[in-house]
Amino acid sequence: MKQLLQLLAELLSNFRDLALLVFRLGLGGMFMWHGWPKIIGGSAKWLGLGQAMSTFGITFAPVFWGFMSSFAEFGGGLLFALGLFYRPACFLLFFNMLVAFTSQMIDGKGLAKASQSLEDGISFFAAAFVGPGKYSLDHYFGFEEAVKRVSYKSGR
Repeated sequence: MKQLLQLLAELLSNFRDLALLVFRLGLGGMFMWHGWPKIIGGSAKWLGLGQAMSTFGITFAPVFWGFMSSFAEFGGGLLFALGLFYRPACFLLFFNMLVAFTSQMIDGKGLAKASQSLEDGISFFAAAFVGPGKYSLDHYFGFEEAVKRVSYKSGR
């Protein structure tokens, strides 16, 4: 069984960068799709979104915070999909999902409603540590070249 699992791991790891591309395009594309109506919704839409910050005691400039949330979804989704400024985009999206999750839970919507924000947030948080893969603009521009992967097997 161990040999079979090792063979499977070796086989699938050959496609790691392709899988990261599919992951980035799929999740980033969906965030762009969800974020676009919010971006074009204008100040009325941004006001409603920005009021979620009151959960944290931030009651000033709700239109600004709503726009920033919309930008995080659409712009962050675009950067995530392209693999450009990937790690900052991951953290931007993670914090946006953290605010969404927290405000939904405090508003009493429950985990059934808030679970998507939690799941997406966990995905973005983990993705920041994994990196965008070689089929990304960060790799193309050399932003990822300096990153040395640690091999726990060899200790280097």
